[in-house]
Amino acid sequence: MLEKTTRINYLYDFYYSLLTPKQQSYMSLYYLDDYSLGEIAEEYEVSRQAVYDNIKRTEAMLEEYEEKLLLFQKFQERTKLIRDLKASINLGNLSKEALLETVTELEKLD
Repeated sequence: MLEKTTRINYLYDFYYSLLTPKQQSYMSLYYLDDYSLGEIAEEYEVSRQAVYDNIKRTEAMLEEYEEKLLLFQKFQERTKLIRDLKASINLGNLSKEALLETVTELEKLD
């Protein structure tokens, strides 16, 4: 569950501007502010089921955006390459060829 929440939070960060204000608000309250479905429903004077349906639809939309745009995947790959590069630098076992290869991989992500 924590893994899903973390993923949705990242997807929300990347794609929130593509959501409607209502979707942004529901997702922010549910995932970032840890509101319950009932609390959100009370705040917006709608049913708990309406909130649940909206959140599930929005989650599906975020996954679709990621399938097409791959912003989160590229972020993860870029983060891994940078982490590996820093580790190699700290260990002092980085050749010029390895450095150029890592830079090339980073460039491919843009």
